[in-house]
Amino acid sequence: MLILLPPSEGKEPAGDGDPFDADALQFPELKPHRHQLLAALAEVSRADDALEVLGVGKSLVAEVTRNIELHTEPAAAAHTVYTGVLFEALGYERLEAAARERADASILVISALWGAVGFADRIPAYRLSMSVKLPEIGKLAGWWKPKLTPVLNARAGDDLVVDCRSSTYAAAWVPPASNSVSVSVFQLRGGVRKVVSHFAKHTRGELASHLLTRGAEVATPTELLEAARERWEAELVPGTSRKAHQLNIILPEDHAFKAVGN
Repeated sequence: MLILLPPSEGKEPAGDGDPFDADALQFPELKPHRHQLLAALAEVSRADDALEVLGVGKSLVAEVTRNIELHTEPAAAAHTVYTGVLFEALGYERLEAAARERADASILVISALWGAVGFADRIPAYRLSMSVKLPEIGKLAGWWKPKLTPVLNARAGDDLVVDCRSSTYAAAWVPPASNSVSVSVFQLRGGVRKVVSHFAKHTRGELASHLLTRGAEVATPTELLEAARERWEAELVPGTSRKAHQLNIILPEDHAFKAVGN
């Protein structure tokens, strides 16, 4: 099983420690592309129009400035750098040791800067979205797609791919349709299914956690549906030769969740 996650836009900087080691990251084939983007991002982040190009506000000046020296910034495991609703719901730090090992082995975060990283890969905090268009590179999703496709197709092999990414990051790699399932989350509002972004992120994180902790690994779309139904109302829309299966999780009208720590 391979679980695909989007990164969080905000990142938690490592307090101290060594910089990232390009040779230690998964998928060494991507190393030259990562270096090219690191250089391009540093150049953009030095420019007067950096905030505009990167699509961020003035409150994020410090994060953009950090982009300039990512080779020397302290690095930490990706599961601590990526934060936000989805990652809080997944709760890596709350998992038992066996589930953490499964997370390290089965989760990939699709990244605008790194292409793809595992949960245990050490990276610095950075600010770059897949929707950004960098000078001389263009839209990052389109730039990454031909580079990621052979590498990640080989990594996926015949494994079930559980795709929890947002559409922006899903555009960077399309897994083989026959063994992939995209995850959609809806909440009933007046009897009608509505997409609620906050709940969707949280539920995808909970689904990832559930798959890591339930014991038996899922290997087919049907088994994924059965696993989801252990926690939620769910349905599976069969795929085609070109379109992935779709797992729909339907939350009730009175659905709510408490933030971690509350």
